[in-house]
Amino acid sequence: MGLAHTMSLYIRREASKLWKRICAETTTEINLLVENWKYILGGLICQYIHGLAARGVHYFHRPGPILRDTGFSLLPELGQERAYVSETVFSFVFLSFFLWTFHPFIFKSKKIYTVLIWCRVLAFLVACQALRIITFYSTVLPGPNYHCREGSRLATLPRPDNMFETLLIIPRGVLYGCGDLIFSSHMIFSLVFVRTYQKYGTRRFIKQCAWLVVVVQSLLIIASRKHYTVDVVVAWYTVNLVVFFVDNKLPEMPDRSSIGALLLPVSKDGRMKEEATKLVNGNSGDPIDRRLRSQANRKANEDSDNLHVEVLDS
Repeated sequence: MGLAHTMSLYIRREASKLWKRICAETTTEINLLVENWKYILGGLICQYIHGLAARGVHYFHRPGPILRDTGFSLLPELGQERAYVSETVFSFVFLSFFLWTFHPFIFKSKKIYTVLIWCRVLAFLVACQALRIITFYSTVLPGPNYHCREGSRLATLPRPDNMFETLLIIPRGVLYGCGDLIFSSHMIFSLVFVRTYQKYGTRRFIKQCAWLVVVVQSLLIIASRKHYTVDVVVAWYTVNLVVFFVDNKLPEMPDRSSIGALLLPVSKDGRMKEEATKLVNGNSGDPIDRRLRSQANRKANEDSDNLHVEVLDS
């Protein structure tokens, strides 16, 4: 009975700490969003423009013989019934990265701000997608995907009846587009996500697994005949170069410990600000937590290089 009561008190105390941490983190992120909403909105609008451009090139697409491709010769065709495999892998990459960007709301060990990390990600995506639009409009290749081949009613789009039809992007059109080949949009997202985690993530094992998953996804895209091999190859070096140069032009993300106090609301006696700063940095107020947080606020190292924190009994 005593053990159950102790566990209940512990759970309530930790739940209270977690709730306070979420509230403090939400306040900080809202302040950052107020300052950077134009960049977020601009990035989202560019995503729509990219989707609009991909739909537009579908009107120009004409099915034809599949081009000779080395990857198609080396990799066995998965078949239309197993085409979902590559989409499943991509969905896993997208969802896992999306959830990781929100981990500061839950975990104490924090290195990023959610709003700021998405500002950088959207900047990378916009630059890569602008190049992608230029390339697939320069030369419209016959799509190798099953629905883009001769005989498929989805290979071409009928002339739109009105302007609204051209501006409307439907999910089915995204999945069954043709003509937007060089270079792969799936690879743009995956490589941007992995490179971002490579820089701001802290788990070496996850970084290694992430690169392996992207390599596997590259092969699955070719095996599913969703893209030619050239679409994947061009994506690998183009996205990495674009991210490298854009990242060097962008200002580095500020350290959490230096910016947190500036973004949090100030109470009359200043105690609320001090407590909120502790919560944003992952501190609960305990001496042990303060010692752990002071270590984690330093530049985050990978697992093999992590600082060893020893908590001495008082």
